Order: sequence, then C-alpha cells, then structure tokens
Amino acid sequence: MTKPLSGRSPLAAPACFRPLGLLLFALALTLALAWGCAKPVAPPPPPPAKVERPWYAPLSVDEALARVAQMHPSSQGFKSWRDLEPGLKANLAYVSARPASQPAVDRPGLKLTWGALRLTLEDLLAALPYLDSDPALLARVFSWFPAQPEQTLVTGYYEPFLEASLEPDPAFPYAIYSRPKDMLTLELGEFNSRWKGHQLRYRLTKNGIKPYYSRGEIDFGGALKGKETALAWVKDRIELYFLHIQGSGRLVLPDGSVKHVLYADKNGRDLAMLGRTVIRRGYLTRDEASMPRIRSFVQQNPHLAKELLSEDLSYVFFKLSDVGPFGSMASLLTPLGSIAVDRSQVPLGAALAMSAPLPVPPQGGPGRLSGIMLAQDTGGAIVGNHVDLFCGSGPYAEYVAGRMKNPGVLHILVSKRALAELPPPAANGVNAPENGSGHSNGNGQANGNGQNGNGAQAQ
Repeated sequence: MTKPLSGRSPLAAPACFRPLGLLLFALALTLALAWGCAKPVAPPPPPPAKVERPWYAPLSVDEALARVAQMHPSSQGFKSWRDLEPGLKANLAYVSARPASQPAVDRPGLKLTWGALRLTLEDLLAALPYLDSDPALLARVFSWFPAQPEQTLVTGYYEPFLEASLEPDPAFPYAIYSRPKDMLTLELGEFNSRWKGHQLRYRLTKNGIKPYYSRGEIDFGGALKGKETALAWVKDRIELYFLHIQGSGRLVLPDGSVKHVLYADKNGRDLAMLGRTVIRRGYLTRDEASMPRIRSFVQQNPHLAKELLSEDLSYVFFKLSDVGPFGSMASLLTPLGSIAVDRSQVPLGAALAMSAPLPVPPQGGPGRLSGIMLAQDTGGAIVGNHVDLFCGSGPYAEYVAGRMKNPGVLHILVSKRALAELPPPAANGVNAPENGSGHSNGNGQANGNGQNGNGAQAQ
C-alpha cells in the first residue's frame, strides 16, 4: 500500500484552516448551548382592563345632582312636587302594612326590607314641601340605585272614554261583563309550594272541569248571553277591546253622566296581543303598530275582526264605580305619576326617579318626563325591564299612551337614613354608597290582576 507523502492522514485539514475550523466549531457550540438554555420570551402584558362601576352601584352625589337639575314637576303636569303627596301617602300605607324585617328588594347590590322602604317614604314625604325651592335634597338625602343594568322600556296606558248605556239598547250592541258567577278559582299553591301565588280559573261541565270561556267564545259565540253578567253596553267592538287592554275606563251615558268602569277579574286564558297579531300576519309593521293605527286598521277591516280578536284568548271582567281608577295597591292612580312594574324588579310602594321621552301631540306638551314616579300597579305583560306609565284620561292621555314606547332611565330612591339602619354588609350583602362626605355608610346597597298596568293587557 502506498503511504501518503507527508505521513499525514488523507482526511486531515491543511494547517492554515485549523484555527478557522476551531473558531466556527466554538461559535456553533455556543449558539447551540444558548438556544437550548434560553427561556422563551414572554409576550408583552395586555393593557390594563377598564374597571367599570357595577351597574347596581348607586350614583354619586354629584351624578344624582346632575339628574336632579333636569327634573321639574311641570314635566309630569304638576304645579308643585307637593302634588305627589296623596300618592306617596298611599304608598306609605301599603308599605307600612308589610312585615318590616322581610325583604322588599333582594337583587344584586340592593337588599332592602319593607322597613327601609317605609323610612324612605317617610323621608320623602318630609322633604316634599321643600323640594320646589331646594330640589337638591333629592340627591343629598337619598341614594339613587339603578333599577336596571340598562335603559328600561317605558310604555303607557290610560283611561278611555266610551259611549255606553246601562240598559240594553240596539244602538249599544256590545256588552261589558262583570265577573261571571260560574267562573271558579283554584289556588294552586295549596297543591304545591312551587305554584304559590298562581291561580287556575275554570268552569264545571258534565264532563269535568274546563278552561273558562275564551274571548272568541264570549264575544262571538255568545257564551255569557242570558247569564245576567252584563254591566253596560257600548257602541264599538274595537273600543271595547281597548278598554280590556287599558283595564279601566269611563262610561259616558246617554244623559251625560259618567261612570267609572274598573278591572274586576280575568278568565285566566293565554294572552295574544292584538298588536302582535296584526304584525305577525303582516298587516302592519312593528313601526306602524301604534294603538291608533291598530284601532283604525281593524275598524276599516271588520271582516277580520273575529279572527284577529279571537286569537287573544284572555278576557277581562269589570265592575262599576263612582271613583277610579285604582292600581294593584287598591289606591287611586296619579296621572303621569303612577307606573305599573314587575314586582320581581321593583316592589310595589317604591318611589323612583325616572326620565323618558314623551310623544308630543299636535297641540304641544313636554317632550320629556323627568320626575318622581310611584310604583302602584302591576300587569301580566309588564315583565322584566319594562314599566307602564299611567297617562290619565282624555285626548292628551290617549295620544301619549297610544304612542309611548320609549327608553327610560329609572333609579330606586332609598334614603340614607334607611340604608344606615340596615344590617351590616356581611349579613346584608349590599354595596355601600357614599354618604356625601366620601365615607361608606356601612350598608349598601300585585295582586297580579291583569296583563298591563291597572289589570289590563299591554299593547
């Protein structure tokens, strides 16, 4: 075998390349070690989250003062805040009859007893004579708790006038019925505690119990004819239906005298609002379906009246009175001062600050209501984030109620004296509002008789 000339291995690198090779080897080794041992680079931290006050936290005194500056009794048709005194006294009487230690409000951030609401109403009555000259008392004396996490739907109801007769007359063919004697009521809570507060209305037949007659069976099938349940008779079928929607009204009799007709009971059947029916069937759009447009459409299409009205199975029965109207608290309602509420959201008897746009009739009127409201009524269609404003009676009330479907802002008023007397936060679980000096005060925070305010069906 031939040996290499120099005696070196044939794989050996020339001498001039040895330092460069060592250098490259060392560099590669260093990079490998660095790559294997280095920690991964952490991504940059996210921007700090925006901290927002919980929706149920009360307004600061300055925030409440800003809202008070927008309030005025004239937006509710009052000459003075003292015009609320009769309604406030009715609320106080209702609240005072409840067990003082029992919860009236039990919601996130706000747990109040009936006793706390009583103190609040007492303080509001005491402040009432001074509010005209010093409205800032509403911000200094009371904490303002949002009624809802967002704006509340505000609709309206009113007392319609109907031409009527108390005696049968061919000119008045449509009957207003009193509560039928053959309609029976069963308290379902007696069978299961889960059904407490729920009632079943029914009739007895030879084949057992049946649901009570529906609207179609009563108005178009003559189910109540000859049963001596008619109170009065009116001229127009559609006006009668809208009396059911509103829950109360005034009957203008042939001699010019006027009678109040008030909610007495209902048949317990499913509610299907006429407005929703005409929208679903494509006769009107949602934007078009105001109460005047719905009334006009059905009156102009009498051949559709039976099928449209009969789809609403619910039916309201009435009673006559010389005074009215009354809400679920059995107290007289205050026009533009009383609201119907969902009692799971706002307790009957509460006082609230409310601001909402108002429809303005051609003859003029306030474009916004910003004042103090009294929770005095309930209704089956008033559920969740929805209140119904009692607008009164007459042309203005009819105009506003028929077109009212606006967003509103509501705050439950709670006096700071009432908050101070509640149990401490550990037991009460209520957020603490400021007492005006920047310090925590140590606390924190229907009768079901109809579909709408005043026992009627909400449109």
